[in-house]
Amino acid sequence: MRILRLESTDSLAELKEQYLLQTTAPLDGMWLFGFVPMAAHYGFHDGEDLIGFCCVNAEGYLLQLFLSASHRHLSPQVMEPLLRPDGPSGELHGAFASTAEPQYLSLCLDHFPTFEVNALMYQRDRPPGASAHEIDGGIPPLVPIEGAQIATAVAFAVENIGAPEDWLAGYYANLISRRELFGVWAEDRLIALGENRRNDGAQVDCADLGVVVAQSERGKGIATEVMRRLAIANDAKGLLSICSTERTNIAAQKAIVRAGFFAHNRILRLRRAAVRV
Repeated sequence: MRILRLESTDSLAELKEQYLLQTTAPLDGMWLFGFVPMAAHYGFHDGEDLIGFCCVNAEGYLLQLFLSASHRHLSPQVMEPLLRPDGPSGELHGAFASTAEPQYLSLCLDHFPTFEVNALMYQRDRPPGASAHEIDGGIPPLVPIEGAQIATAVAFAVENIGAPEDWLAGYYANLISRRELFGVWAEDRLIALGENRRNDGAQVDCADLGVVVAQSERGKGIATEVMRRLAIANDAKGLLSICSTERTNIAAQKAIVRAGFFAHNRILRLRRAAVRV
C-alpha cells in the first residue's frame, strides 16, 4: 500500500460521501467545511486503486481517516506508517474525532489513549407545538446583515470574541452574500450577530447556528433568543439545526440548552500516551 499526499481532494468525492454515510449524526459544520478542507490530505493506494484517505492539520493532528468497506481490515497497516516520526505526514501528535464517527473514533482510541472533551455537539430537540409564539423574548427582530454593514459586523466580532479580522472579513462576506448572517440592533447599535449556515453538497438537510452577543449585553437571554429564532425558522423549512461550543464555555452551553438543544455528541482531542521516564 502507498500513502501519497494529494494536491487536490477532487478524487476523494466518493470516499468522502461514504465517510459521511457511516456517521451517526451530522458533523459540526466548522470542522467539516472549515478545518478539514484546510488540512493536508493523503490518499491510500492499493496498486492503482484509491481505497481511502486521511487528513492531518498543521499541528500534526489527524482529523479524518477512512478506508472503503472492502479494505477496512487494512486499518492497522495504514496507521503503522502514519505513526512513525518519518511518516508521510510527519509525526502525528494525536487526533480530533467526534463520537458521531464511531469507526474513526475507535481506530483513534487504539493509538491515542489519552483524551479529553474538546467541544459539545448539539442538535435541536424540536418540542411539540413549537411555533412563532415561542419567539417573543422582548428583543428587537433579527434582520439580515447587508454588504454595506460588513465592517461593522467584523469590528463587532473582533471586539467581542477576539477572532482574527482578516479571517472574519472573508467568512462574513460569504455569509452575507448567502443571507445567512443576521443582526440584532438596539437603535443604531449592533448588540448581537446570529449565523445560520447552510451546507452545500453534504449535510444539506442541516444548518449550523452561531451567535455573538456584545459583552455589555450578556446575561439578558439574547443568545438564547437568537438561537431559538433561527432554529424555529429552520424547523419551518424542514432543516435540522445544529451547533457546538467548547467544553469550557459554560455560559454558551446554558444558552444553547435553553434554546431547545441537546448535546448528543462530543468532539474529543486525543493524544499519544506520555512517555514515562
